[in-house]
Amino acid sequence: MAKMIACRNCLIARSSSTQAYSQPGNRARVGLRVNTTKQTAPSTLLFKQSPVSGTTELAALKATRKTTVMTCSRSPVVTRASGEEGRLSSVPVMINDCSGKMGHAVAEAAVEAGLTLVPFALTGNAAETVACGGVAVKLVGVDEDRDALMEKLKVEYPGMIVVDYTVPVAAEANAEFYTKHGLSFVMGTTGADSAKMASMAKDAGVHAVIAPQMGKQVVAFQAAMELMAEQFPGAFSTYKLRVVESHQSTKVDTSGTAKAIVSSFQKLGCKFDVEDIEKVRTANEQTNVMGVPEAHLKGHAFHTYELTSPDGQVQFKFEHNVCGRSIYAQGTVDAVLFLHSKVQAKASKQVYDMIDVLREGDMRD
Repeated sequence: MAKMIACRNCLIARSSSTQAYSQPGNRARVGLRVNTTKQTAPSTLLFKQSPVSGTTELAALKATRKTTVMTCSRSPVVTRASGEEGRLSSVPVMINDCSGKMGHAVAEAAVEAGLTLVPFALTGNAAETVACGGVAVKLVGVDEDRDALMEKLKVEYPGMIVVDYTVPVAAEANAEFYTKHGLSFVMGTTGADSAKMASMAKDAGVHAVIAPQMGKQVVAFQAAMELMAEQFPGAFSTYKLRVVESHQSTKVDTSGTAKAIVSSFQKLGCKFDVEDIEKVRTANEQTNVMGVPEAHLKGHAFHTYELTSPDGQVQFKFEHNVCGRSIYAQGTVDAVLFLHSKVQAKASKQVYDMIDVLREGDMRD
């Protein structure tokens, strides 16, 4: 089976029949497997990114086993040019709620990137202080005067961008709160009505990035699937689709990424409803069936999309498996920087998604 491993800097693929391409610290995996009983030695394509120029080279290799492998070498580490530190430190970001695991990971990544972390965060929990990247962040509970606080912070931190990683039931109310105060925001919370939140931002005249998936490499895969659907509608009209997604037990909603990929498969002709997506939330099934490492049971995102021909002779299997939260945290920081640039430029377009961020091209490592 072909598996693609992605960290912050690279995508590494490996075949079960060949020696693995590996690097320390790899966390996320994105893969594609094509099985067919009719053909046992298809061509293998190697996509390799040049570590110097970042350009893409394409080489056709002769396969010895039944696997298609796509691999990308480690991209160059991006260093900051003169004045870059000052530019990033002028970008203030408020993370709601940085007491949660995802919000805390984003806060740490923001500080690491050189952004100014606003030392306040809205939360539904009792007020306390949490440390994020060396910054003491005071949590502001629901009983405190949040309106007064936000107006004060707007003066102290002009151009402040708000990031939301809360819970689905609170996301829409939070978006309404941000727009009421004229604050641009990055909505990373999934499970809410994205169209409704986008409408709020447009009506209030604020800029926003609203995306169910912040992992840049996963978003690129998602975009590729959508492009295939547009170019080859109905290509899998006779195939049966099975979708399984596994996340930590605390995630109550169905994966927004899985829903988006299913939308592409529907355009490709698959008769499949998002309600048929299989959710895995028990530790036993996650480790024994999905292959989730025990160390990442509390923070992972494993997705499998399986297509089978009517006669059962051909099978396509797509996977993107992520351990940890780094891929999402880094993508969120890129979304903040992207949104900040749009606000400063007074862009006429107000609502964006992560594909817009990817298309901009000016991302960190």
